[in-house]
Amino acid sequence: MRILVIGSGGREHAIIRKLLTSPTCEFVACAPGNDGIAQDTTCVDIFAHTDICNYCRREEIDLVIIGNEEPLVMGLADRLREENIAVFGPSEAAAQIEASKEFTKKLCDKYNIPTARYAVFDNREEARAYVKAQGVPIVIKADGIAAGKGVTVATREAEALTAIEHCFSGAFGQAGKRVIIEECLVGEEVSFFALCDGMSATPFASAHDHKRAYDNDLGPNTGGMGSFSPSPLVSSQMEETIMNTIIQPTIEGLNKELIRYVGVLFAGLMLTKDGPKLIEYNCRFGDPETQAILARYTGDLAKLLMSCAQGAIDREQLTFSSDAAVCVVMAASGYPGEYTKNTLIQNLGNAANVYGVSILHAGTSRAGDQWLSRGGRVLNVIATAGSVRQARYRAYESVDMIDWPDGFCRRDIAARALQLVG
Repeated sequence: MRILVIGSGGREHAIIRKLLTSPTCEFVACAPGNDGIAQDTTCVDIFAHTDICNYCRREEIDLVIIGNEEPLVMGLADRLREENIAVFGPSEAAAQIEASKEFTKKLCDKYNIPTARYAVFDNREEARAYVKAQGVPIVIKADGIAAGKGVTVATREAEALTAIEHCFSGAFGQAGKRVIIEECLVGEEVSFFALCDGMSATPFASAHDHKRAYDNDLGPNTGGMGSFSPSPLVSSQMEETIMNTIIQPTIEGLNKELIRYVGVLFAGLMLTKDGPKLIEYNCRFGDPETQAILARYTGDLAKLLMSCAQGAIDREQLTFSSDAAVCVVMAASGYPGEYTKNTLIQNLGNAANVYGVSILHAGTSRAGDQWLSRGGRVLNVIATAGSVRQARYRAYESVDMIDWPDGFCRRDIAARALQLVG
């Protein structure tokens, strides 16, 4: 197969690294990619749907894997399918499951999918009044896509009112024009991924994500500061419950709405005393969960994702190592707020030589023989081992070898896993 991956971050780098080990994969390109990805494979600087379609025809691309949500929400998968190009990724209609939290909440209402109680507002004063009536803790969400930063779990009324003001004042653009206010679910949060072929879904993997910027879950929400996989909380019995009460009803509900879902369905879940409840859906692989998950994956990823695109999941390819994987994100100081770009990063080669470790590039640029930071989340350090404790040790051993004074990371990634597994 000849494959094109759409995206430019650490998630896409993880997908490409795994595809390059697939026996059925002959060629991989990334659009637009980044300088780190370009060390592994071809990067093409194209964004427009027409340019992507033209590239696929010219290069005889068999499968397109869309990594990030924006192209999906903008209908790239539909355009490619019109050109008879196989795509792993949902249509614009199906991508509403991430593009609009209100769409997902209404779907949950209609098809009895367990989720938090909620209300929707397009008026700030009504939203403020609702918060004052409900009390805290309470969750404020921008309705649309806000790069993982449009959610506030408020423990003080002032914090909730500030979050509402941020949404309606344009901090998240169009995404914040409508606001969802939810009850604050209590329990353990997990990430759960299912693969969908248009008619059915099958479980893929579980992980935990660390969203807050600083240790002990302090600071603002980010796109994700680290992850570990698998989740010790998602037993085979819990997986079955999640599939039966959340994932399958969602796919069946979408089918009844004449929406065919092809791709990965990423559920953010809260495991409450009343069972798992949906926090939100994403229409693509998570970042940085994918980095940890694919470090454990042992099947032919190209064959697996093509089988989804063709409408019949190849379940023989759903194979994983028994190892644990830990991913530590290194970010530019100041992230997710203002941060400095083009700062020097050194000693990556030695850091990547730690046993069981791989380093993926999320936001770097190359200047001669030097690596520079280009984005907010810049590097992903992933380690695998027979235990979470050992994987975590290896990841931080590598992190500590990277010479980047202008970067930072959380020091408690996967610490919760140690508490859970003992």
